[in-house]
Amino acid sequence: MTQYQVPGMAVAITRNGKLVYAKGFGTANRSTGEQVTADSRFRIASVSKSITAVAILKLVEAKKISLQDKVFGPGCLLGNVYGSKPYSSRLQAVTVEHLLQHTAGGWSNNANDPMFSHPEWPAATLLARTIDQQPLENDPGTVYAYSNFGYCILGRIIEKVSGKSYAAYVQEAVLQPAGIRHMEIGGNTLSDRKPGEVVYYGQLGQGPYNFNLSRMDAHGGWIASATDLARFLTAVDGFASRPDILSPAAVKAMTTGSHANAGYALGWAVNAWNNWWHAGSLPGTASEIVRAANGFNWVVLCNTRTDRSFFNDLDGLVWQIVNDRQLVWPDADLFAPR
Repeated sequence: MTQYQVPGMAVAITRNGKLVYAKGFGTANRSTGEQVTADSRFRIASVSKSITAVAILKLVEAKKISLQDKVFGPGCLLGNVYGSKPYSSRLQAVTVEHLLQHTAGGWSNNANDPMFSHPEWPAATLLARTIDQQPLENDPGTVYAYSNFGYCILGRIIEKVSGKSYAAYVQEAVLQPAGIRHMEIGGNTLSDRKPGEVVYYGQLGQGPYNFNLSRMDAHGGWIASATDLARFLTAVDGFASRPDILSPAAVKAMTTGSHANAGYALGWAVNAWNNWWHAGSLPGTASEIVRAANGFNWVVLCNTRTDRSFFNDLDGLVWQIVNDRQLVWPDADLFAPR
């Protein structure tokens, strides 16, 4: 925290399904001196994608949709609702699975990322304009290109199929079954700060309140505490220590890399050692969740970000701890009953 000028951080670690460590460090609000606790709420940025992926898989398990369902075009999930131009063959070939895997064929998070343009537009307008003005560059399924916009589309699929708002469906189908009661979509401005939420501090000239966070709902909009995200991890980690909210088949699908990128599955980065994780990054925000094959899960949340070396060090921080064979972990479970 000293090296990278991090005002506040929260860390939670589970082992064999039990919360064995949860602590806050530093300052949640410099103007008031409020301190971070393990229950302080932070923007989690792209860690939201893992939550959206689980929500989609809940719809798949309920047989409301299939991963192979087409998204755009007559008779497809979103039909012809968005855009005014005739749909290209590429667009009509996009499936739910492509969106989850970031293999839809375009809309990458580069300088032209749609999600950071025209913050005044509602999501429906953004989808319509983007589909009209940013055609796909590759055939779906052939190229991995990390796409915030693709997950925005997944949020609209959830709304269309469930008949509920994206946030309401996720609360009902994912968070409540996992025992989580205090996650919600964050606000855009400092005055929109939610109860128990930290204040965000930009570095390198970045402003943490200069974008439409609430429109990022399905790809980057959630706020959560470290302890609640630890609960989420224990609900989908595939370990026998706590019941999962997904079937073993769904967990396997969720963590199997694509043909275009073996290192990214359905809303999770994965590797050959059976570790799963996702990181998040926005001006004023750094986050990471990890499910490790050795029985540990962990969460790290910060109310600032700097450069790539910061994220590399942040990722290594808890790995050093859980790989320390000299540590003796408590047997008690710090999770409060829900």
